[in-house]
Amino acid sequence: MSWTLLTALIAALAIALASLAHRRRQLARMASAAEELRLAREVGSHAGRLQHPHVDRGLCLGCGACLRACPEQGVLELIHGQAAVVHGARCVGHALCAEACPVGAIAVRLADLDTRRDIPALDESLEAVGMRGLFLAGEVTGQGLIRSAIEQGRAVARRVAHREQVGHQGNLGPTDADLVVVGAGPAGIACAVEGQAQGLRVMVLEQGALGGEVAKYPRQKLVLTRPVELPGHGRLDRHEYGKEELLDIWEKLIEGAHLDLRRGVRFQGATPRDGGGFAVETDAGPLHTAALCLAIGRRGSPRTLNVPGEELPKVAYGLLDASAYRDRRILVVGGGDSAIEVAAALAEQPGNRVTLAYRRARFVRLHPRNQTRLEALGASEELEVLTEAEVESVDAQSATLICREGGSEVRRVLPNDHVFAMLGGDAPVPLLESVGVSFDPADRPALDVAGAERTRLIWSLTAAFVLSVAAITWAVWCSDYYLRPLGERPLAEHYDWLRPSHGAGLTFGVVALGMVFANLAYLLRRSRTFPLRLGRLATWMTVHVATGILAFLCALLHGGMRLDDSRGGHGLLALLALVTTGAIGRYLYSFVPRAVNGRDLELEEIRGELARLSSELDTGDPAFAEEVRLEVAGLVDERHWRGGFFRRAWGLVRSRSALRAAQRRLGQSARRAGISEDRLQALNLLVGRAQRAATAVAHYEDLRGVLASWRFLHRWIALLLVLILAVHVYEALRYGRISG
Repeated sequence: MSWTLLTALIAALAIALASLAHRRRQLARMASAAEELRLAREVGSHAGRLQHPHVDRGLCLGCGACLRACPEQGVLELIHGQAAVVHGARCVGHALCAEACPVGAIAVRLADLDTRRDIPALDESLEAVGMRGLFLAGEVTGQGLIRSAIEQGRAVARRVAHREQVGHQGNLGPTDADLVVVGAGPAGIACAVEGQAQGLRVMVLEQGALGGEVAKYPRQKLVLTRPVELPGHGRLDRHEYGKEELLDIWEKLIEGAHLDLRRGVRFQGATPRDGGGFAVETDAGPLHTAALCLAIGRRGSPRTLNVPGEELPKVAYGLLDASAYRDRRILVVGGGDSAIEVAAALAEQPGNRVTLAYRRARFVRLHPRNQTRLEALGASEELEVLTEAEVESVDAQSATLICREGGSEVRRVLPNDHVFAMLGGDAPVPLLESVGVSFDPADRPALDVAGAERTRLIWSLTAAFVLSVAAITWAVWCSDYYLRPLGERPLAEHYDWLRPSHGAGLTFGVVALGMVFANLAYLLRRSRTFPLRLGRLATWMTVHVATGILAFLCALLHGGMRLDDSRGGHGLLALLALVTTGAIGRYLYSFVPRAVNGRDLELEEIRGELARLSSELDTGDPAFAEEVRLEVAGLVDERHWRGGFFRRAWGLVRSRSALRAAQRRLGQSARRAGISEDRLQALNLLVGRAQRAATAVAHYEDLRGVLASWRFLHRWIALLLVLILAVHVYEALRYGRISG
């Protein structure tokens, strides 16, 4: 007995120490991630430039699948047990996080669509709102990935081909092409090749080099892409291609497809024609087409220095080959990834003295790889970095900069031979507006805030319902066997077929066992140690629920719709308990967010709600706006309730009453202030959202304990089930009589 107690004590202490160490690692990582988020907000890298992830905290489980899927470093972190966007500016739109999320709690979408006026208003088919037959594809839509551009180009071509086939083009009259594509970048080439494969007459206009923005990249630059099907070529199945390699693929593709590519032709505009289609204006003459796809990129004209001397030949706005510059004094202006890549490439050439000038105090939105490269070059003194520095003028022998040092401005003259202004470019908004593309946020179709993919719970419940109906239908059909007492079952007509050791009865048992193994494979799909990277995690979660229920139903039919005091009966009970705990846990995980430590959680969500409330409440009545702010602040201040579980439960009920009372008071004040009912309804939604966030803050720790305990129980029942099934199968094989 003493040995048993001592062993148990050592095991308990080991478990306690391991749990404490794990907890401390969690807290340390959470603190580090929270600090990183604070720094990201200070420098502005928390917000995306174009695409960035959006996390619905009402759905997020905190499983970390999105973090493991994201190929970019630092975009997402787990903070307080849920996914949080830290460096949103590093997101390039892979959307792998959204694909990996098992409950659809994360989506990658364009940033600030409700306010920005540089994103075109397009419908789901990439057609400009209010301009039938005018499509946009590629970076101009705000999607920056080569993979996205290719897929968009193909989608546009298929849409145009469908209209041609069903005769929806109208009375066009003679045309030069069914589809004119402007731009021979990834989107334009894909659109043209796919359109030609669909039987369309396609013409491509390109004023510059083949490849669009990719052609402007420095020589031998790695071009990142995700595996994608390129029409006419096949699958681009690697994650990295060199610039020259990708351009060569496109050149061969165009030659092989015999595309009508008009090089050196500048697109100048387009006007709708009577009866449909467009008259396209180019510097080579007019063209008539049924449909028009603008795949012209997003950069438009490069931003200039706007200082005296910028017209000198030494000033350039792009770099193609760094090896052509040696033993030179070079100034690079800019603070984005392109500027860092150009400065680094030039600094690595023999004899060059390179200075990088950036107008801000810190670099904000760099890819981690470029950040590391910049720090390494700066430490080795191969590159001089000047922050808070702006170019004042440029002459033939030097450039003059205004630098901020110690709170004062200092003029610095840098002798140099070349100036590279890597300041990005302005989106071609005026050109697009001239052909009828709208950039008004009000014209953009409403987006699903939580993302296109919601929780799969509805599919799991549907599968459970269908399987249950099928099982009871079978049982009713074979009621002559299943409703008889155990001793009388051999007299049933289909006894030999339905008994557990023969025919359908044995098949149900084998299927149940197979479903248990398939169900447990879900653990491998989520495992970091032995990952099973087959299919999406969301699909696996749906299958996990469906196989669990199917295993129980088949086991129930295998056992003859009865429970007895045997290994099989015990296994059926364990399986029932597993399905029950899994269903309840699935419900909790779907609707209640999990957090590691609610008491450490700052009220970031509440502050965000209050900020949005202030900005959205455009009533013109400052007194009413202040009343709203005070009411919401009062609800937030009630977030921490003292006492035990029952007092907290009572506080939860009381908080809902306080919310309704606050909404009634605000409603009365709103009507006195002349606020419309629609505006009042929107206000009530905002107040309710803020109150719910405050309640979540108060109860995060309690909810975490409940969910963690429930998951612990579910997993131990699963282990018990496996042990019972192993014994049951062993006994059946050794002592039973199984016949086919």
